Amino acid sequence: QVQLVESGGGLVQPGGSLRLSCASSRSIFSISAMGWYRQAPGKQRELVARFTSGGSTNYADSVKGRFTLSRNDAKNTVYLQMNSLKPEDTAVYYCHAVVLGPVDYWGQGTQVTVSS
Repeated sequence: QVQLVESGGGLVQPGGSLRLSCASSRSIFSISAMGWYRQAPGKQRELVARFTSGGSTNYADSVKGRFTLSRNDAKNTVYLQMNSLKPEDTAVYYCHAVVLGPVDYWGQGTQVTVSS
């Protein structure tokens, strides 16, 4: 079992920045893949960024150059630094982890709203 606790969402103006945090109840070293997805109203959930089991980092094309995924292994926490935010980034952001099985785990979601 893995519990994922997200924080850091909120309201920000276009061009602004936010940092999302996802704290895992399990050591990140025991997790195969971990990252963030988002879901906007009326749209399907989509990948934003993730660390893969192979050690690479994947980003959606729409966020490349603006978002950065990082991790603090000692805190079992993954961060998503979001810069140059656009209205189209507005969505509920979900932390996601995969452990051997494979078994998927999701956080409760945090709202990000980009609006003037």
